[in-house]
Amino acid sequence: MKHALLIAAALAAGLPALPAAAQVGTATAASPGDPTARPFVEKLVNDGFAVLRDKSLGKQAARAKFRTMLTQNVALDDIGMRLIRRQKATLTPAQLEAYRAAFPEFVLNAYADRLYDYADARVQVQRTLGRGAFTEVYTRVTRPSAQPIDTIWQVKSAGGKLMVNNLVVAGVNLSLTQEADFASYITKNGFDALVAFMKSANAKSVAAR
Repeated sequence: MKHALLIAAALAAGLPALPAAAQVGTATAASPGDPTARPFVEKLVNDGFAVLRDKSLGKQAARAKFRTMLTQNVALDDIGMRLIRRQKATLTPAQLEAYRAAFPEFVLNAYADRLYDYADARVQVQRTLGRGAFTEVYTRVTRPSAQPIDTIWQVKSAGGKLMVNNLVVAGVNLSLTQEADFASYITKNGFDALVAFMKSANAKSVAAR
């Protein structure tokens, strides 16, 4: 697929910010939003770097740690359902169940091995901004011999726990971009083919470990 999800990659590196005019939600009098969002993102990033830089971990052990981080800190089911919101009404319960089962591992497999390219990066949180039910956490990523990259993480409270709900990259809302990518694939190949593609990618990743 043209666009792979960047959720896992963002655990190790921030992503360029979406222009203010295109951001989702409305800022409320420059409110900083949830005060716990900043330490939440800081911990998430630091934990990601700890995995990347732990030389004692093999790839399988590192992937297991990233899988735990994703499931505990990213609203994967909400994001996954958002990506197929236009097709959801036409799907059977079995199709939805198969998609939901394949989606988290697909996210992990898309970027787990690429995370190591960012092991030398540093991420600094700059500010937070409340936007309705969400808090945007702005960070700056620096790498040796590279231009700094500004980042936005969209964080929400789900059941009393903070979760990453969306990311933005190079002026593009990642959820909207991936939704369009999935929709195009489904139009050409059908929904079952999308799920089969995700399962195939997951199986290939397991075989390669």
